[in-house]
Formats: sequence, structure tokens, C-alpha cells
Amino acid sequence: MTDRAWRWALAGVFASTLTPAATQTLAPSSPATLAPGLLNPNRNTQRLEDAAKATGGAALPAPVKTGQLYLSALLSPHDTQPIAMAPLIWRVFEDKAGAGGRHHLVLESREAAPTLTLPEGTYIVHASLDLASAVRRVTVTDRASSERMVLNAGALRIVGMLGDQPINPAKLSIDIYVPEAGNSEAKLVLSHAKAGDLIGLPEGNYHVVSTLLDTAGYSGTQPSGVGNKTNSLVSADLKVQAGKLTDATLRHRSAVMTLKLVGTLGGEALANTAFTILTPGGDVIREMIGAFPSLVLAEGEYVVIARHDSKTYQTTFKVNSTVDRDVEVLAK
Repeated sequence: MTDRAWRWALAGVFASTLTPAATQTLAPSSPATLAPGLLNPNRNTQRLEDAAKATGGAALPAPVKTGQLYLSALLSPHDTQPIAMAPLIWRVFEDKAGAGGRHHLVLESREAAPTLTLPEGTYIVHASLDLASAVRRVTVTDRASSERMVLNAGALRIVGMLGDQPINPAKLSIDIYVPEAGNSEAKLVLSHAKAGDLIGLPEGNYHVVSTLLDTAGYSGTQPSGVGNKTNSLVSADLKVQAGKLTDATLRHRSAVMTLKLVGTLGGEALANTAFTILTPGGDVIREMIGAFPSLVLAEGEYVVIARHDSKTYQTTFKVNSTVDRDVEVLAK
């Protein structure tokens, strides 16, 4: 895919995430930020005229002067076309910090290239695209001005596979890390990313971990609305380049196992059985209760312990990728 084609693909995918209102002006966070009607000079003038009549023509402050600011962003310094229709988030802050050293938010826009009307003065403009961002101090005068900011960002798209079949994105949880000096496990910068989505990232190296979620025997509902994490994990080290799309395919090797405690091979499963699945080294993978609970396991060897009527039974089994099957434990 060419860089230009990717930008249009990026725009199309990202456009679906926009809120119905493309631009949102936030309420002022303090008296120092914009008051209602401040961006409408005609309305302000009328208010001043009405106030002057009420005070017998006493001197009043002059109307606030405003200017227009045109904003746009580039993925890389070499791009000639700005980002279009992507979920860019623009935030404009007061230049002077308020109490606690925080800069008050003046307004926010989710347009790709917004035109803002602001009172004359100096502001801090922040542009973000997922994890990529840029910040700049700008001055607004009564003459229109424009600012084009470079994000130095690319995009990452991850697809999960099981055998030769793509994995439903709802069954994957993706975490993205940045290598960090002195931290052997790297720094987590994005958790629970969705497979198939275009993720905007600053140019650089990343460590990606894909975890397969178990929805085979999951009957509850977690806050995230997905099943339990399994021991099927796939990781990769990737490099994201500014202005380019990086596609990565991560292949899981797992299968669905259905556990049964039976009196004879092929017999009826005994109800109210507690199962514990362990690695050969004794690490507990999962504990389940039922007649024939199912779970997703990564390829490898396991031990299953079944407890029923105060008695314990045990067997070993092997998981081969994409081969779903029953695991029977003999009650004797």
C-alpha cells in the first residue's frame, strides 16, 4: 500500500470513530477562560451598547478583538498533504498557568483541520492522534494565521491468526510497550488495543503482546465485556515509521479443550466436578467447576486434576494447535 493510499485508508477507518458533533467547545474551567458569547463580536457590541444605555452612557471596556487560527497536521515532515478526516484531537490552552501550575483548557476540536476564532493573545496548541502528539505556542492577532504541526507518527495494524483462519478481534487483547532503559519488561503505553484497528503511534520501536481471550466456556460478563485471558500469548518487536503503515500478523497456536470426569471412556460426564489445569511444572493455569467445562489452552502438555465426591483423579494430556477435543479423566 502506498503512503498516500494508506492516508486515505487511515482517514476512512478513523472517520467511523468520530462523534456526531465534529467540534466540541468546552465550558470554561475558570473566569480567566472564554466566557459565553466571547467569540461573537457583534453580540458583544450589542451587549456593550445595552449596558451603556443602562448606565447613562458611562465609559465601558472596548469589545474583545478576535482573530482566526487555521490548524492542520502532518504525519511526517516529508508529507505534502495534511491528515484528513482522522480522529485528530486539538486542544487549546491558556499560555499562562493558573493555580497549581495547570494551563486552563480554552476549547477542544475533533475536526482534522479546524478554523478557530479566538481572542487576541498567546495560546498553547496541542494536537494528538492516538499516542502521537505535538505541542506549539501560537499567537493570535486580528490577522488570520495558520499553524501546521508535524506529529512524526505512523500507524500500526495487527491481525491475529489461528492456523489459516483470522481470529475475531473481540477474542484478542493487544498490549503495546516501549523499550525503556533499566526496565527489562519495557513500559506499557497502550493496553487492550483492538486487532484490525489503525493505531497512531510516534515513530520508534515497540514491543507488542497479543493475548487470546477465552470465550469458549465463559458465561459471565467482565467490565470489559470479554472472556478470560488465556495462556496463549504471541509477542513481536516492531518498528513504526513516520508517515507509513506497519502491518503485523501474529499467529496463535491453541485449541479448545472440553474436560470430563467419566466412569468409562466415552461415558457420561459426572456433574459437580472441580477441575484444576496445571503445567507439568505445577503452575496452575485455570480452575473450573461443571460437568464438561471448556477452555482455550496454548499448544503444549498439561496436567488436569478432577475432584468429585471428596475423591481426586488425575491425567495428563497434550494440546495441538487448532485441534479441539474432549479430555476425559477416568474416575478410578
